Amino acid sequence: MKIKAFLKSFLLATIGAACFAFAVAFFYDPYKIAPGGITGFAVIISHLFPAVSTGTVVFLMNVPLLILALLRFGKKFVALTVYATSFMSLLMNVLEPLSASYGIVTDDLIVPALCGAVLDAIGLGLVYRAGGCTGGSDIVIKFLRQKYRHIRTGAMSLIVNAVVVTATLLAFGNFEIAVYSAIAMTLSSFILDKVLYGGEGAKLVYIISDKHSEITNEILTKINIGVTLLHGEGAYLNKEKKVILCAAKKQTFPKIRDIVKNTDPSAFMIITNATEIFGEGYKSQFNEEL
Repeated sequence: MKIKAFLKSFLLATIGAACFAFAVAFFYDPYKIAPGGITGFAVIISHLFPAVSTGTVVFLMNVPLLILALLRFGKKFVALTVYATSFMSLLMNVLEPLSASYGIVTDDLIVPALCGAVLDAIGLGLVYRAGGCTGGSDIVIKFLRQKYRHIRTGAMSLIVNAVVVTATLLAFGNFEIAVYSAIAMTLSSFILDKVLYGGEGAKLVYIISDKHSEITNEILTKINIGVTLLHGEGAYLNKEKKVILCAAKKQTFPKIRDIVKNTDPSAFMIITNATEIFGEGYKSQFNEEL
């Protein structure tokens, strides 16, 4: 089982690092779009000093942060991070000549900004899910996430990396490039949160009905999900009521709605989005926070 889990983590980290390297080599670097964090600074430095490749700068800047991570985080995290960072940096250097041979294929910066952001976010998300990160500001974000757990990874990434937009403007003196760097960063942060948390969302359903027994029985027998009965009281008539509470995955919710509609069309139903749910059928309480 441990070998299977290790291979899965290794595969996710490899695919994720490759996606990120492709994003930098083909969409960010050629167009001077700085994606944020150390990679963003590496893109700036490699253009200011063409003799140094972006991949090499990324690796060298990551060394002190990796040492810091070794002192703070577990061996698995550090091992996967060292592997992902090394593989990503090497692949960037390998892909750089290939990317240069194609040259600039479009004058519209929105295309590389969007394509880079999508690949960038998918790559980071896969490496995070593997249990590591791609180094750089990701390590800083992991430190901050332990203290500010209410701020999601994508949002924190956007906050930490905002300074790169300013550095891009100062380095290249091009407002357009700085704007598209900001667009790429914002989109990447949004997609990263979707990759990390999007599939975990569910609907939280409150149902107030005089036929609560029938509805509860239908949900339990036909859908087989947990139901909790809350004690409530109608303020207008001072009448005691039972409130049905249940969490349902998005694909299950339409079945609950059909049960309520068919059993008691006059029922009062409140639906909210639940971004994360821990417990049986959902995430384990012991899962590492991403």
